[in-house]
Amino acid sequence: MKPTLKFLTIWAIAAFGLATASAQQASDSIAPEAAISLQAKADGKPVEAKNWMVAIANPLAAEVASLVLQQGGSAADAAIAGQAMLGLVEPQSSGLGGGAFLVYRDGSSGALTTLDGRETAPAAATPQLFQNTNGEPLKFFDAVIGGRSVGVPGTPALLAEMHRRWGKIAWKDLLQPAINRARFGFEVSPRLAGLIKSGAERLSQHEATRAYFLPDGQPLQTGDLLRNPEYAKTLSAIAENGILEFYSGTVADGIVNTVRGFTPNPGLMTNSDLISYRVVERDPVCAPYREYSVCGMAPLLRRIDGRTDTWTVAAL
Repeated sequence: MKPTLKFLTIWAIAAFGLATASAQQASDSIAPEAAISLQAKADGKPVEAKNWMVAIANPLAAEVASLVLQQGGSAADAAIAGQAMLGLVEPQSSGLGGGAFLVYRDGSSGALTTLDGRETAPAAATPQLFQNTNGEPLKFFDAVIGGRSVGVPGTPALLAEMHRRWGKIAWKDLLQPAINRARFGFEVSPRLAGLIKSGAERLSQHEATRAYFLPDGQPLQTGDLLRNPEYAKTLSAIAENGILEFYSGTVADGIVNTVRGFTPNPGLMTNSDLISYRVVERDPVCAPYREYSVCGMAPLLRRIDGRTDTWTVAAL
């Protein structure tokens, strides 16, 4: 059966490599919920679908993405709505402040596209950014916590580019479910509760994270109702006024002021870094496997001392 655009939802979401400039992302690569994942595989059964399938990290995000497809939206629409929800319900791994990759196959034309929306370093970054005054590498959390490790966000720009190319449903309608959930609250998942507990000491070092994740000085528990009116406010501004609302104006000012003003570990990001951000389209890399062609994100390019090197996604 010839695949339809809806059938390719799993391409848009499962291959949507969402990332944040956080310590959690690095620790996940070392210990990615092994016990939970192995047990789920042991208890689970193969799943099949005739027309489309959503594979995404949280049930609330899966529900939103599924509703978008049922309403006639494209796979890109589903990924946008799902990611907006993920930014709320799994802030340890997703969010507007992070970056993402997209591998997308258009079911109508068969065209395969990869878009690089990963974070970029501020223009003022140097090879010494993560070294101390003696030229020695900083300890991991000394480098990560604070503004120093924050890259220029790419996820919002990537979502907007996806919608421009493949969107069928109005941009603001795709963001509205996450806006509503942020206003009225969601139940903290077991994974989020466990990560808050294990990271409580680091979260308590900053006033905003302390107030959000450790109200009254105690880590949030599984099932607690958590609201995020500030996230709703930011999403609403983007929904009404477009993506430039994020990369310029008051939202951009807030990002830059927070990154550069983080004591004792400020970053280098500027408003110019934000407004200059661009999503890059790259040719996918494909290889044969039996009767299939397996395709993934293209290698990335970077400039080092005037020369161009290539490095793969696996090297990140």
